[in-house]
Amino acid sequence: MTVRLTVVVPLFNAAPYLPALLPVLKEWVTRAEVRELLFVDSCSEDDTAEQLAAFGLGRILTVSSSEFDHGGTRSWAAQQVKAEVVIFLTQDALPASADDIERLTAVFADPQVAAAYGRQLPYKCCHVFGRHLRMFNYGEYSYVRGLDNRKQFGIKTAFLSNSFAAYRRSALEQIGWFKNDLILGEDSYAGGKLLLAGCKLAYVAEAQVYHSHSYTVWQEFTRYFDIGVFHAAEAWLLREFGAPEGEGLRYMRSEFDFLCREQALVLLPAFLLRNAMKWLGYRLGRGYRCLPLWLICKLSMHRRWWQRSRPLC
Repeated sequence: MTVRLTVVVPLFNAAPYLPALLPVLKEWVTRAEVRELLFVDSCSEDDTAEQLAAFGLGRILTVSSSEFDHGGTRSWAAQQVKAEVVIFLTQDALPASADDIERLTAVFADPQVAAAYGRQLPYKCCHVFGRHLRMFNYGEYSYVRGLDNRKQFGIKTAFLSNSFAAYRRSALEQIGWFKNDLILGEDSYAGGKLLLAGCKLAYVAEAQVYHSHSYTVWQEFTRYFDIGVFHAAEAWLLREFGAPEGEGLRYMRSEFDFLCREQALVLLPAFLLRNAMKWLGYRLGRGYRCLPLWLICKLSMHRRWWQRSRPLC
Protein backbone atom coordinates (compact mmCIF):
# COMPACT_ATOMS: atom_id res chain seq x y z
CA MET A 1 0.00 0.00 0.00
CA THR A 2 1.36 3.41 -0.99
CA VAL A 3 1.53 5.97 1.80
CA ARG A 4 0.78 9.61 1.01
CA LEU A 5 3.65 11.82 2.18
CA THR A 6 4.22 15.57 2.55
CA VAL A 7 7.40 17.46 3.43
CA VAL A 8 6.70 20.70 5.31
CA VAL A 9 9.45 23.33 5.46
CA PRO A 10 8.99 26.53 7.50
CA LEU A 11 11.01 29.35 5.97
CA PHE A 12 12.22 32.78 6.97
CA ASN A 13 14.90 34.56 4.92
CA ALA A 14 15.92 31.14 3.61
CA ALA A 15 17.59 32.29 0.40
CA PRO A 16 21.11 31.09 1.38
CA TYR A 17 19.86 27.55 2.02
CA LEU A 18 17.48 26.96 -0.89
CA PRO A 19 20.01 26.40 -3.73
CA ALA A 20 21.26 23.24 -1.98
CA LEU A 21 17.95 22.13 -0.45
CA LEU A 22 15.52 22.49 -3.35
CA PRO A 23 17.22 19.99 -5.74
CA VAL A 24 17.08 17.29 -3.06
CA LEU A 25 13.40 17.98 -2.45
CA LYS A 26 12.71 17.97 -6.20
CA GLU A 27 14.29 14.54 -6.61
CA TRP A 28 12.26 13.18 -3.69
CA VAL A 29 8.86 14.63 -4.63
CA THR A 30 9.02 13.63 -8.29
CA ARG A 31 9.56 9.93 -7.49
CA ALA A 32 5.87 9.32 -6.80
CA GLU A 33 2.53 11.05 -7.37
CA VAL A 34 1.40 10.70 -3.75
CA ARG A 35 4.02 13.18 -2.53
CA GLU A 36 3.81 16.87 -1.86
CA LEU A 37 5.96 19.79 -0.77
CA LEU A 38 4.55 22.53 1.44
CA PHE A 39 6.56 25.67 2.18
CA VAL A 40 5.43 27.99 4.97
CA ASP A 41 7.08 31.38 4.49
CA SER A 42 7.06 33.84 7.38
CA CYS A 43 7.10 36.90 5.09
CA SER A 44 10.75 36.60 4.18
CA GLU A 45 12.51 39.84 3.32
CA ASP A 46 15.09 38.35 0.95
CA ASP A 47 14.48 36.54 -2.35
CA THR A 48 13.04 33.37 -0.79
CA ALA A 49 9.70 33.88 -2.56
CA GLU A 50 11.42 34.44 -5.91
CA GLN A 51 13.47 31.25 -5.57
CA LEU A 52 10.36 29.23 -4.68
CA ALA A 53 8.48 30.69 -7.64
CA ALA A 54 11.32 29.73 -9.99
CA PHE A 55 11.42 26.25 -8.40
CA GLY A 56 7.83 25.71 -9.44
CA LEU A 57 7.06 22.71 -7.23
CA GLY A 58 5.02 22.55 -4.06
CA ARG A 59 2.52 24.82 -2.39
CA ILE A 60 3.49 28.02 -0.61
CA LEU A 61 1.61 29.32 2.40
CA THR A 62 2.40 32.62 4.06
CA VAL A 63 2.18 33.61 7.71
CA SER A 64 3.19 36.81 9.42
CA SER A 65 6.62 36.55 11.03
CA SER A 66 5.12 38.00 14.21
CA GLU A 67 2.53 35.20 14.28
CA PHE A 68 4.90 32.28 13.62
CA ASP A 69 4.67 29.73 16.41
CA HIS A 70 6.96 26.70 16.67
CA GLY A 71 4.12 24.33 17.46
CA GLY A 72 1.03 26.14 16.23
CA THR A 73 2.35 26.90 12.75
CA ARG A 74 3.46 23.31 12.24
CA SER A 75 0.09 22.03 13.43
CA TRP A 76 -1.70 24.39 11.06
CA ALA A 77 0.52 23.32 8.16
CA ALA A 78 -0.05 19.62 8.85
CA GLN A 79 -3.79 20.22 8.79
CA GLN A 80 -3.54 21.73 5.29
CA VAL A 81 -2.43 18.44 3.72
CA LYS A 82 -3.97 14.98 3.28
CA ALA A 83 -0.74 13.10 3.89
CA GLU A 84 -0.70 10.07 6.16
CA VAL A 85 2.88 10.90 7.17
CA VAL A 86 4.14 14.48 7.49
CA ILE A 87 7.87 15.18 7.38
CA PHE A 88 9.14 18.39 8.97
CA LEU A 89 12.42 19.90 7.84
CA THR A 90 14.01 23.17 8.90
CA GLN A 91 15.50 25.40 6.24
CA ASP A 92 19.06 24.93 7.52
CA ALA A 93 18.87 21.12 7.51
CA LEU A 94 20.12 19.54 4.28
CA PRO A 95 19.27 15.87 3.63
CA ALA A 96 22.34 14.00 2.44
CA SER A 97 20.19 12.72 -0.44
CA ALA A 98 16.56 12.11 -1.39
CA ASP A 99 17.10 8.51 -0.27
CA ASP A 100 17.55 9.72 3.30
CA ILE A 101 13.98 11.04 3.34
CA GLU A 102 12.88 7.63 2.06
CA ARG A 103 14.72 5.90 4.88
CA LEU A 104 13.10 8.11 7.50
CA THR A 105 9.57 7.34 6.35
CA ALA A 106 10.18 3.61 5.82
CA VAL A 107 9.87 2.96 9.58
CA PHE A 108 6.15 3.77 9.45
CA ALA A 109 5.61 0.29 8.08
CA ASP A 110 5.52 -0.54 11.79
CA PRO A 111 2.01 0.54 12.87
CA GLN A 112 3.21 1.28 16.42
CA VAL A 113 5.66 3.96 15.27
CA ALA A 114 4.02 7.38 15.55
CA ALA A 115 7.08 9.56 14.96
CA ALA A 116 10.66 9.24 13.77
CA TYR A 117 13.71 11.44 13.49
CA GLY A 118 16.93 11.16 11.56
CA ARG A 119 20.62 11.52 12.24
CA GLN A 120 22.06 15.02 12.15
CA LEU A 121 25.62 15.41 10.93
CA PRO A 122 27.70 18.55 11.47
CA TYR A 123 28.59 20.82 8.62
CA LYS A 124 32.31 21.01 7.88
CA CYS A 125 32.55 24.52 9.30
CA CYS A 126 31.07 23.52 12.66
CA HIS A 127 33.31 23.99 15.70
CA VAL A 128 34.35 21.13 17.96
CA PHE A 129 31.60 21.72 20.54
CA GLY A 130 28.91 21.69 17.87
CA ARG A 131 30.37 18.52 16.37
CA HIS A 132 30.30 16.76 19.71
CA LEU A 133 26.67 17.75 20.30
CA ARG A 134 25.68 16.05 17.04
CA MET A 135 27.69 12.95 17.89
CA PHE A 136 26.14 12.76 21.38
CA ASN A 137 22.51 13.28 20.38
CA TYR A 138 22.59 11.40 17.08
CA GLY A 139 24.44 8.11 17.34
CA GLU A 140 25.23 5.56 14.66
CA TYR A 141 22.64 2.97 15.70
CA SER A 142 18.88 3.11 15.12
CA TYR A 143 16.31 2.21 17.75
CA VAL A 144 12.61 2.23 18.59
CA ARG A 145 11.50 3.27 22.08
CA GLY A 146 8.25 3.17 23.99
CA LEU A 147 7.03 4.26 27.40
CA ASP A 148 8.52 1.15 29.00
CA ASN A 149 12.00 2.50 28.17
CA ARG A 150 11.67 5.65 30.29
CA LYS A 151 13.30 4.13 33.39
CA GLN A 152 16.43 3.42 31.37
CA PHE A 153 16.59 6.53 29.20
CA GLY A 154 14.68 9.12 31.23
CA ILE A 155 13.93 12.41 29.51
CA LYS A 156 15.84 11.22 26.44
CA THR A 157 13.04 8.73 25.75
CA ALA A 158 10.83 11.55 24.50
CA PHE A 159 13.56 13.18 22.42
CA LEU A 160 12.67 14.22 18.87
CA SER A 161 14.03 16.94 16.59
CA ASN A 162 11.82 18.73 14.10
CA SER A 163 14.88 19.72 12.13
CA PHE A 164 14.30 16.37 10.43
CA ALA A 165 11.37 14.40 11.79
CA ALA A 166 8.29 12.62 10.49
CA TYR A 167 4.93 12.02 12.17
CA ARG A 168 1.96 9.79 11.52
CA ARG A 169 -0.76 12.38 10.98
CA SER A 170 -3.42 10.36 12.79
CA ALA A 171 -1.16 10.11 15.86
CA LEU A 172 -0.61 13.87 15.94
CA GLU A 173 -4.34 14.37 15.70
CA GLN A 174 -4.84 11.92 18.56
CA ILE A 175 -2.70 14.02 20.93
CA GLY A 176 -4.20 17.33 19.81
CA TRP A 177 -1.29 18.23 17.50
CA PHE A 178 1.70 20.26 18.67
CA LYS A 179 0.99 22.62 21.53
CA ASN A 180 0.62 26.31 20.69
CA ASP A 181 2.72 29.04 22.27
CA LEU A 182 5.76 27.03 23.35
CA ILE A 183 9.04 28.94 23.39
CA LEU A 184 10.65 25.82 21.89
CA GLY A 185 10.45 22.05 22.37
CA GLU A 186 7.24 21.37 20.44
CA ASP A 187 8.91 18.16 19.20
CA SER A 188 9.76 16.89 22.70
CA TYR A 189 6.27 17.87 23.86
CA ALA A 190 4.77 15.76 21.08
CA GLY A 191 7.21 12.93 21.78
CA GLY A 192 6.16 12.78 25.42
CA LYS A 193 2.46 12.90 24.62
CA LEU A 194 2.80 10.19 21.96
CA LEU A 195 4.63 7.89 24.38
CA LEU A 196 1.98 8.42 27.05
CA ALA A 197 -0.64 7.55 24.43
CA GLY A 198 1.03 4.17 23.94
CA CYS A 199 2.87 4.96 20.70
CA LYS A 200 6.54 4.39 19.87
CA LEU A 201 9.24 6.77 18.64
CA ALA A 202 11.96 5.74 16.19
CA TYR A 203 15.46 7.04 15.65
CA VAL A 204 16.67 6.27 12.12
CA ALA A 205 20.44 6.62 11.99
CA GLU A 206 20.49 5.70 8.29
CA ALA A 207 18.40 8.80 7.47
CA GLN A 208 20.92 11.61 7.53
CA VAL A 209 20.84 15.39 7.25
CA TYR A 210 23.51 18.01 7.65
CA HIS A 211 22.47 20.35 10.43
CA SER A 212 24.58 22.02 13.10
CA HIS A 213 25.34 25.30 14.86
CA SER A 214 28.55 26.87 16.09
CA TYR A 215 26.99 28.65 19.03
CA THR A 216 28.99 31.11 21.10
CA VAL A 217 29.07 30.77 24.88
CA TRP A 218 26.36 33.41 25.20
CA GLN A 219 24.16 31.74 22.58
CA GLU A 220 24.50 28.46 24.48
CA PHE A 221 23.43 30.26 27.65
CA THR A 222 20.35 31.81 26.05
CA ARG A 223 19.29 28.54 24.42
CA TYR A 224 19.54 26.68 27.72
CA PHE A 225 17.64 29.48 29.42
CA ASP A 226 14.81 28.83 26.98
CA ILE A 227 15.00 25.08 27.58
CA GLY A 228 14.62 25.83 31.28
CA VAL A 229 11.56 27.98 30.51
CA PHE A 230 10.08 25.12 28.47
CA HIS A 231 10.64 22.59 31.26
CA ALA A 232 9.17 24.97 33.84
CA ALA A 233 6.08 25.53 31.71
CA GLU A 234 5.68 21.83 30.84
CA ALA A 235 6.57 20.35 34.23
CA TRP A 236 4.62 17.17 33.42
CA LEU A 237 7.42 16.16 31.06
CA LEU A 238 9.94 15.97 33.90
CA ARG A 239 7.46 14.30 36.23
CA GLU A 240 6.77 11.57 33.67
CA PHE A 241 10.29 11.09 32.30
CA GLY A 242 12.69 12.46 34.90
CA ALA A 243 14.93 15.49 35.33
CA PRO A 244 17.69 16.18 32.79
CA GLU A 245 20.56 16.65 35.26
CA GLY A 246 21.81 13.07 34.94
CA GLU A 247 21.85 13.42 31.17
CA GLY A 248 23.83 16.65 31.58
CA LEU A 249 26.57 14.92 33.55
CA ARG A 250 26.77 12.16 30.97
CA TYR A 251 27.06 14.84 28.28
CA MET A 252 29.96 16.55 30.06
CA ARG A 253 31.88 13.30 30.42
CA SER A 254 31.31 12.54 26.76
CA GLU A 255 32.41 16.02 25.69
CA PHE A 256 35.61 15.81 27.76
CA ASP A 257 36.45 12.45 26.17
CA PHE A 258 35.73 13.93 22.74
CA LEU A 259 38.15 16.81 23.35
CA CYS A 260 40.79 14.28 24.36
CA ARG A 261 40.28 12.26 21.19
CA GLU A 262 40.42 15.43 19.11
CA GLN A 263 43.61 16.47 20.90
CA ALA A 264 41.87 19.71 21.80
CA LEU A 265 42.52 19.95 25.54
CA VAL A 266 43.62 23.52 24.96
CA LEU A 267 39.85 24.14 24.85
CA LEU A 268 39.38 22.85 28.40
CA PRO A 269 38.74 26.37 29.82
CA ALA A 270 36.11 26.89 27.13
CA PHE A 271 34.63 23.49 27.97
CA LEU A 272 34.28 24.45 31.63
CA LEU A 273 32.88 27.90 30.85
CA ARG A 274 30.38 26.61 28.31
CA ASN A 275 28.98 23.95 30.58
CA ALA A 276 28.83 26.30 33.56
CA MET A 277 26.92 28.83 31.48
CA LYS A 278 24.54 26.19 30.13
CA TRP A 279 23.80 25.02 33.67
CA LEU A 280 23.29 28.60 34.88
CA GLY A 281 21.08 29.46 31.91
CA TYR A 282 18.96 26.37 32.46
CA ARG A 283 18.51 26.99 36.19
CA LEU A 284 17.57 30.64 35.59
CA GLY A 285 15.13 29.54 32.92
CA ARG A 286 13.49 27.05 35.28
CA GLY A 287 12.96 29.94 37.70
CA TYR A 288 11.97 32.52 35.11
CA ARG A 289 8.73 33.38 36.92
CA CYS A 290 10.81 35.01 39.67
CA LEU A 291 12.69 37.24 37.23
CA PRO A 292 11.66 40.68 35.94
CA LEU A 293 10.44 40.70 32.35
CA TRP A 294 13.16 43.07 31.15
CA LEU A 295 15.84 40.65 32.39
CA ILE A 296 14.10 37.63 30.89
CA CYS A 297 14.23 39.31 27.50
CA LYS A 298 17.96 39.87 27.87
CA LEU A 299 18.56 36.22 28.76
CA SER A 300 16.34 34.50 26.17
CA MET A 301 17.36 33.39 22.69
CA HIS A 302 13.76 33.75 21.48
CA ARG A 303 13.13 37.36 22.47
CA ARG A 304 10.45 37.72 19.81
CA TRP A 305 8.40 35.02 21.58
CA TRP A 306 8.25 37.15 24.72
CA GLN A 307 7.54 40.32 22.76
CA ARG A 308 4.61 38.73 20.92
CA SER A 309 2.47 38.07 23.99
CA ARG A 310 4.23 40.26 26.55
CA PRO A 311 4.60 43.67 24.90
CA LEU A 312 6.55 45.23 27.76
CA CYS A 313 9.54 43.01 26.89
